[in-house]
Amino acid sequence: MGFVSSNNQQHLLSKIATDGGHGENSSYFDGWKAYDSDPYHPTGNPDGVIQMGLAENQLCFDLIEEWVVNNPKASICTAEGAGDFMDTAIFQDYHGLPEFREGVANFMAKVRGDRVRFDPDRIVMSGGATGAHEMLVFCLADPGDAFLVPTPYYPGFDRDLRWRTGVQLVPVPCESSNHFKITGEALEAAFRRAKDANIRVKGLLITNPSNPLGTILGKSTMRDILSFITRNNIHLVLDEIYAATVFSQPRFTSIAEIVEKERGSNSINTDLIHIVYSLSKDLGFPGFRVGIVYSYNDAVTSCARKMSSFGLVSTQTQHLLAAMLSDNDFVGKFIAESGKRLAKRHEDFTKGLAQVGIGSLESNAGLFFWMDLRRLLKEPTPEAELALWKVIVHEVKLNVSPGVSFHCSEPGWFRVCFANMDDDTMRVALRRIRSFVAKRKAMEGPAKRQCWRSNLRINLSFRRKDDIAMMSPHSPLTSPLVRART
Repeated sequence: MGFVSSNNQQHLLSKIATDGGHGENSSYFDGWKAYDSDPYHPTGNPDGVIQMGLAENQLCFDLIEEWVVNNPKASICTAEGAGDFMDTAIFQDYHGLPEFREGVANFMAKVRGDRVRFDPDRIVMSGGATGAHEMLVFCLADPGDAFLVPTPYYPGFDRDLRWRTGVQLVPVPCESSNHFKITGEALEAAFRRAKDANIRVKGLLITNPSNPLGTILGKSTMRDILSFITRNNIHLVLDEIYAATVFSQPRFTSIAEIVEKERGSNSINTDLIHIVYSLSKDLGFPGFRVGIVYSYNDAVTSCARKMSSFGLVSTQTQHLLAAMLSDNDFVGKFIAESGKRLAKRHEDFTKGLAQVGIGSLESNAGLFFWMDLRRLLKEPTPEAELALWKVIVHEVKLNVSPGVSFHCSEPGWFRVCFANMDDDTMRVALRRIRSFVAKRKAMEGPAKRQCWRSNLRINLSFRRKDDIAMMSPHSPLTSPLVRART
């Protein structure tokens, strides 16, 4: 019995199976592959690649493990919790366990300082934030429709929002001259470009806190965004999966706070507002695949709940998390301690890099920071950025993510994740990049080095907030992941 050649696969399989729309060929994922083929280990492979491209929160697992040990009844796989095994194992309602939805609503409120309440009946679960985003897009748009997305943005959105839904993403270019802040002018310009191209814009997707910037939206910016979506009658999807990672002032303001304050007025249409949340970042549970859609639109909530049957959270996971997230003493302790540890790790990394003249965007949230290596580029082009990135990944052995994979309009920026490793690995990573920069500077001529240092003094965020405006070509209307050059 023979096998079909690969040349005939395209005729045998669906378009979605053969069109490459998943985006695996991005430099973002190429860095992961480099790590997977040569992972760092302090004794087994000390010269391997250190993973700094994965936004995981591993800094507080001692607190979680302590809670699990002290609450054995929360698991149906312990002697203390086995009595709930059958009821949990046979539960099939895609609304989810009532106590799970109540626990999630409680945790979401605690993360936001109890300044707002969430209705458990509006909690719709999905398979992680990935599933939540796709589910919302299916509810809000048809194939060919588009969402505006400010750049730089998480590369996975090209997969999560586009691959199976058929929608388009229209970039809204943001620039370092104003710290990559979203402006009304940029939103209107992107909306006009889409309209001129006969593309129907159905919504605006905002990540707050930002991935990859690690910044948060101010209230005035949020009100401008609400005015924009209300004026144009399009949806607003707020991705708030990093809400509990804010580690210093100013504090995070959820869109839910503004909705609650403005409810009943004519200033906003709450039917247009939807929140995506998960426990992957704030709690550090990406493997549990807990995503949440919280919509203020009754029809969207109803439709999303029906769709959730394609990506439910296991009842065993729901049962455990219902107990954990309802324990206010644990939740309060975890949020406070996580913030302290994230702040220290962020400071250790950014100050360590600043000592060798490497700056970063000023930030106060997230599991990463936005590193500025523009002065190390041979020329200000995406090709030069990818060339530098390949050196960092394959020679320095650090998997940082290049800005071009985040659709950044200015070459030379890189996302660096800092919460997915222990202190010893962090010190190894710092030594490697500091050594690399020192060698690069030593190779430069005196005149160029002096100019480089002078520019860095202007740019370093820990010394001064102003940044240098650079020419930034606009991104194309459609936004497939930028592929790494070989």
